Amino acid sequence: MTPHVPLFENIFDQFVQSYIDQSTPANQGLLTYFDKDWMSPCIKSDDVINKVNEDLVPWQPFSRAGEANLSNIEEALSIKIPQELQYLFCAYYSHDLNAHADDGNFTILQAWNEYDFDRLQKNLIAHVLMKRRLKQADTLFFAITDEEDIVLSIDIATGAVVVERVGKEPHKTVAVNLSEFINLISPAPALVEL
Repeated sequence: MTPHVPLFENIFDQFVQSYIDQSTPANQGLLTYFDKDWMSPCIKSDDVINKVNEDLVPWQPFSRAGEANLSNIEEALSIKIPQELQYLFCAYYSHDLNAHADDGNFTILQAWNEYDFDRLQKNLIAHVLMKRRLKQADTLFFAITDEEDIVLSIDIATGAVVVERVGKEPHKTVAVNLSEFINLISPAPALVEL
């Protein structure tokens, strides 16, 4: 484990707590559309009974307490995933987290439930396989932007946060690592639709 990992854990946990703290009835940051077929530990059973209205139910990020990892992706692709990215994807069950940076708005991807976590891992594997078919360096995306085909990714070789158009090489480095990146952004809570 690298020395900066505990620092990232604190930074990301503070970001998540700030997201919770900044969520209000007006921005609906901790409300979601209720779907009995798409349940999550993020919704308490009492909340299902006491829905805000016919469609909306409160949710909150749910700590996974170290039970998840991305080792199957590492094994399948023969790569080492930076511990920061492991923590970002594995620390919580959560809706995706909206955020703001100087360059605009984006959404940090999260897993809502175990099925969603499996789907996320398959998409990450497919992304790396696409990059390899195109003879490009391995990256793993972790956020989507307001522009449909622009994602934020981690350069596997360096750990840097990069901006890339899907199917293209990264065209901009925005931070040397996820710790620096999370320190540069702010939560922008809003209703997240699945």
